[in-house]
Amino acid sequence: MKLGIAMFPADFAVRPDELARAVEDRGFESLFLPEHTHMPATERTRAEVGELPAHFSRTHDLFVALTYAAAATRSLRVGAGICLVPQRDPIVTAKAVASLDALSGGRVLFGVGAGWISEEIAHHGTDPGRRWSVMAERVKAMRRIWEDDVAEFHGEHVRFGPLWSWPKPHRPSGPPVLVGGSGPLVASRVLDFGDEWMPHAGMPVAELAERVAKLRAAGRAAGRADDVPVTVFGAEPEPAHLAELRDIGVNRAVLYAPPADAEAVHRFLDQVAPLTAAFSN
Repeated sequence: MKLGIAMFPADFAVRPDELARAVEDRGFESLFLPEHTHMPATERTRAEVGELPAHFSRTHDLFVALTYAAAATRSLRVGAGICLVPQRDPIVTAKAVASLDALSGGRVLFGVGAGWISEEIAHHGTDPGRRWSVMAERVKAMRRIWEDDVAEFHGEHVRFGPLWSWPKPHRPSGPPVLVGGSGPLVASRVLDFGDEWMPHAGMPVAELAERVAKLRAAGRAAGRADDVPVTVFGAEPEPAHLAELRDIGVNRAVLYAPPADAEAVHRFLDQVAPLTAAFSN
């Protein structure tokens, strides 16, 4: 089982390039960065989600931060954890992902999600109630841009005529798309437009094991040659918990680092680095 690190790339925290070097030097396979474009400064959002920590409104741009992380490292996988696709133009995002993947030598893991803060989504012109179908079409449209020299897409939410867009990603089909979420429809979304499943930690291990088995059986029935990979996001940095995840077939576990200054983050990484010897492969 691979081990990765995630951290909100806040402007008051350790720089993403320094963070990436520290993560790679300690033997972790990957670094995932979450994103929020902004936080609505309204009573409506406060009532919906409560008072969120400062790092939710103070994150660097996702792809700028990932580029710094990739440029500072040699083999570290750099991941979106997650990219809020309903809040992004698919043509622009396809180019950002492809550029990062090409320049990094194919090290991108493209985690995607639909978002959960209604006003944040609505500020980007997307109906929050339709965010899942918008995400599906935008990911499919991005795949079309990555795969085809002359790409076009005609859907309900995304429509564009023939276009050229380079660079293409390192892998012809694009980087792996990790579909976030744990709802009842997530398996169908993974099989529809994703490569991997990325549930957040917190689900009982027995339930997770059952859902992983069902997803992989559905994948084989749909003609997938290999088992659908699973990344558990926000796993507990405890050997017993990680062993349970490994034993049910989880492929990657991602541990949260605190969005803090360099000294605090280095101290956390030093504490969890011994886990890489036991679990990384």
